[in-house]
Amino acid sequence: MKIKAMYFVALLAAALALLVTSVPVQASKVDDRIESSAKKSYVFQNYLKGDDINIKSQNGVVSLTGTVSEESHKALAKETVAGLSGVKSVDNRLVLKGERPAEKSDAWLTAKVKTTLLFHRNVSAMTEVNSKDGIVTLRGDASSQAEKDLTTEYTKDVEGVKDVKNEMTVSKTSKKTGRTSMEKIDDASITAQVKVALLFHRSTSALNTKVETKNGVVTLSGKAGNEAEKSLTTKIVNDIKGVKSVKNRMTIG
Repeated sequence: MKIKAMYFVALLAAALALLVTSVPVQASKVDDRIESSAKKSYVFQNYLKGDDINIKSQNGVVSLTGTVSEESHKALAKETVAGLSGVKSVDNRLVLKGERPAEKSDAWLTAKVKTTLLFHRNVSAMTEVNSKDGIVTLRGDASSQAEKDLTTEYTKDVEGVKDVKNEMTVSKTSKKTGRTSMEKIDDASITAQVKVALLFHRSTSALNTKVETKNGVVTLSGKAGNEAEKSLTTKIVNDIKGVKSVKNRMTIG
């Protein structure tokens, strides 16, 4: 009996030792996957490729350090990482490289408009944007009148814009590359684009809207001020790059 008891104790000790050593290994694998997935994401490969961002994950707690060229890139990086499987929290320590534009200044407004247009597939990210005293002037080529009108609509709805002068030229020969194609974009990047886009549009509430993405299908929940806001949120999200469809489950009130 004593031999059996000793054998059992030894076996139990070995099992516990194996468990203790395997947990850090598993955690390390998850952390490695998080860091790798972030770096390979659409947002990091496209919007943030010129930034100097360091990603460090420890037991699912991710810290972001380094510099970014635009203020919106801080939010994009954080939201992308937060949407990755296994991430528990994100400590965003990213800082803006260079001088930060004064809030509500023309430079600040121009940056917001450019970022907004960048996320939408049915308008051109190459649109020239200039702001003066809250009035935004748009120039460049549009492939149709519908695209030109949509560019005006999106720009008018950016927080801080007083008026829009759309001087874009409608040209059937303008390049459509990347405007209407359904690009293969990871779910975390889609969620990040949606959240930042809603943050910049004044007719939608980013704070009251929860965004989840699975295989390109975006589910919205939370509260909308009225039916018009709910419908507009659906329209805006539907046009974000990578979105296949939208399930809007927001409640009115």
